[in-house]
Amino acid sequence: MRALRGRGLQIYTWLLVGWLVLPIAVMILFGFNDTHSRQNFMWEGFTLKWYARLFEKDDLTEALVNSLVIALLSTAVTTVLGTLAGLALARYRFRGRGTANLVLFAAIASPELVMGASLLSMFVTLNVPRGVGTVVAAHVMFSVAFVALTVRARASGVDPALEEAAADLGASRWETFRLVTLPMIMPGVLSGALLAFALSIDDFVITNFTGGTTVTFPLWVWSSTRTGTPPQVNVMGTLIFAVGVLIAVVNVVNARRGRG
Repeated sequence: MRALRGRGLQIYTWLLVGWLVLPIAVMILFGFNDTHSRQNFMWEGFTLKWYARLFEKDDLTEALVNSLVIALLSTAVTTVLGTLAGLALARYRFRGRGTANLVLFAAIASPELVMGASLLSMFVTLNVPRGVGTVVAAHVMFSVAFVALTVRARASGVDPALEEAAADLGASRWETFRLVTLPMIMPGVLSGALLAFALSIDDFVITNFTGGTTVTFPLWVWSSTRTGTPPQVNVMGTLIFAVGVLIAVVNVVNARRGRG
């Protein structure tokens, strides 16, 4: 019975993995579909022409560039703010620390619909024109909690005696942070930054509320479903997925080398 349960658990695990991978596999497959209609739902043959014609649609290319610019800007700001917040929560006792933790967890648990509607109300009330700036601000707001909690978990495991030793050897606070603290928490910082980038580049709900006339890649894909999604969307999605897998593989390889 124990062997049977073990085999059943393995089968269930592979079925779950297959269920999660199936949509990605379909996306990759239909990036090679030699379709001659607007609806890219029926397999009509194999071709590589969509990779050569990737940037043929100017509005789609502009939407992808908008997504990348917004994701990079929000990730840069979020990483700095989240790292400082995570270090403060891990190392210092201050008034309002419990409230800060509650706010961070509330930002993670809050539905995107609620956050998007509240941000829209705030921008309209303050008469702030919606565009790239408001989208970046919104993405920073919901991503900073993920970075802060990730860095806090990493910083909590760092021995403070190492920083004290650097100070005893004459290092200033900035030198101690740059040469001792930051390298030790860097895995947490990078993990938080990658998570913030992933959350930003594929966000739809909050961007739809706060973007105004700015169109990002997810918004363009959603609007194209009414008239037909071109194969270039599948190609762009495949390339984004491939870059994510490459980053994950590099991270795993570096982690194994570090343990070695």
